[in-house]
Amino acid sequence: MASSRQSSLIAVGQAMQRYQRSVQAFDDAVGRRLGVGPADLRCLDWLTDGPQTAGQLATATGLRPAATTALIDRLTEKGLVERVRDEADRRRVLVRMTAQGVREVGALYGPMVQEGQQVLAALSEQDLDLMRDHLVLITELTDRHRARVAG
Repeated sequence: MASSRQSSLIAVGQAMQRYQRSVQAFDDAVGRRLGVGPADLRCLDWLTDGPQTAGQLATATGLRPAATTALIDRLTEKGLVERVRDEADRRRVLVRMTAQGVREVGALYGPMVQEGQQVLAALSEQDLDLMRDHLVLITELTDRHRARVAG
């Protein structure tokens, strides 16, 4: 018979796996709605943080430079992103989401973000801090193992 702690650890692991599957399924549905693939969607996600260089996007998506250029071209053709000169260094080109991209992506993710904020509002500050710390640690763990697998 498993201990209470062991049962709790198993339950947390199963809940985490269900959550990861749910997020992946939601992202897949968003990608289908936008008519983009998984790497394209990851690129759009990174661009919500602000404009990025093609090199930064290649690193973020794990694609080679030529594949990243093709990805940016696809998203540009769809009107979701655009290439612009960096204001600080005019030699550098940045990729950023267009107003259309912000609108289309926001329409799909925005309702979930708003509802999620309401869910989080019910938690105490201590609960939120614990949740943040756990997410930071689990992200670091995942990143280490992604690096290991990528070689």
